[in-house]
Amino acid sequence: MAELVSHPDEKKVVSARFGKGAANIDRYLELDGYKAVQKAIALGPDGIVNEMKTSSLRGRGGAGFPTGMKWSFVPKESAKPKYVLCNGDESEPGTCKDRLILEHDPHAVIEGVMIAALSIGAKTGFIYIRGEYRYLVNIMRKAIADAYAKGFLGKNIFGSGVDLDVHWHTGAGAYEVGEESALMESLEGKRGIPRIRPPFPAVVGLWGGPTVINNVETLASVPHVIFGGGQWYADLGTPKNGGTRLFCLSGHVSKPGVYELPLGYPLRKMIYEVAGGIPNGQKLKAVVPGGSSTPMLKADEIDLPMDFDSCAKAGTFLGSGGVVVLDDTTCMVKFAQRVIKFYQHESCGWCIPCREGTDWLKKTLTRFHAGGGLKKDIDNIQYLAENMLGRTFCPLGDAAAMPIISIVKKWRNEFEDHLEGRPCPYGEKTAEQLLPVLSR
Repeated sequence: MAELVSHPDEKKVVSARFGKGAANIDRYLELDGYKAVQKAIALGPDGIVNEMKTSSLRGRGGAGFPTGMKWSFVPKESAKPKYVLCNGDESEPGTCKDRLILEHDPHAVIEGVMIAALSIGAKTGFIYIRGEYRYLVNIMRKAIADAYAKGFLGKNIFGSGVDLDVHWHTGAGAYEVGEESALMESLEGKRGIPRIRPPFPAVVGLWGGPTVINNVETLASVPHVIFGGGQWYADLGTPKNGGTRLFCLSGHVSKPGVYELPLGYPLRKMIYEVAGGIPNGQKLKAVVPGGSSTPMLKADEIDLPMDFDSCAKAGTFLGSGGVVVLDDTTCMVKFAQRVIKFYQHESCGWCIPCREGTDWLKKTLTRFHAGGGLKKDIDNIQYLAENMLGRTFCPLGDAAAMPIISIVKKWRNEFEDHLEGRPCPYGEKTAEQLLPVLSR
């Protein structure tokens, strides 16, 4: 069981039931569980969507797309069945929040799936759990079974006349299936590679039917939005960035952990107050603001409100909420090599820019850090990464390229320090100890 942490600045909404035994359905009911879905039935599909739009809840998986708007794209009439798919394939390095929700509050995810299904007229929902989170499958399996036993799932839920089934499914451990179309391919029993878009899932999704796909944290937020009201939820955050989110603070900080903070919370305060600052008297060098795929920030760029729009304005992304802090003992060349090694391994190999680009970047950065770098390699690394952007079949190529581009641009001096066979000035030991979360 994961150790839970807290800070006085937290606004506990999604994490409100953590540590309170809410995986047990009777305890969940004591904590206002399944009241939101009953309210949603009374609101009706249009009322649900309107509340979601008012809430300004945006996707917590990384893209940050407005949830209510996404649901509204699903056609009201369809010749094929509609589906709701919960994306629990949390594979972004630096991110470890969805597993806490699945572990401590699985019924909130089920209830979120139910409300999403009611909003679009779906009769079936799936909760797709990351392959490495296999220990969570038993928790979700029991939660779903208990919901059926109470009559909350199946025929005529809550006497509404609506039939709704929810199933769990586990992946095989591929980062690629975190992309929504690859996730649908995997769920259909195929190789988890992306689909060509358009058409988009809202129109042609799982088994060709209209499909809503949302992240675990997004769907776990939905019951709180409906129960508390869209405006209440919106007011917790900043304009167009409603509510709170779970931030995963790791790396070189004194108090690593998952904290629930309002959107717009200052990054500097997050590092130095919530996470307790940088240990051993070291200084800040860099921050990964939203998981390893996001462009990195220098120490003088952290006066930043942590919401989707502010991060985009600063040239990066809020992403999955994985905030990784790096101190001044970190070799940024080694960090770049570690990041690209992950993406090269996880590339499905479907398209040339990603397959070849990640491989060449890994080989070049590995040679460069080992002391075999040439001056022209620095520009070539940046050129390779820039030519992957927007040219790959799915966003994995962009995810691999963006952090590399930012590292070369912002820490070019460290690449120059490795030239002419010079050893890494930060030492192999420190580099190898860096970020266990990125080496999984």
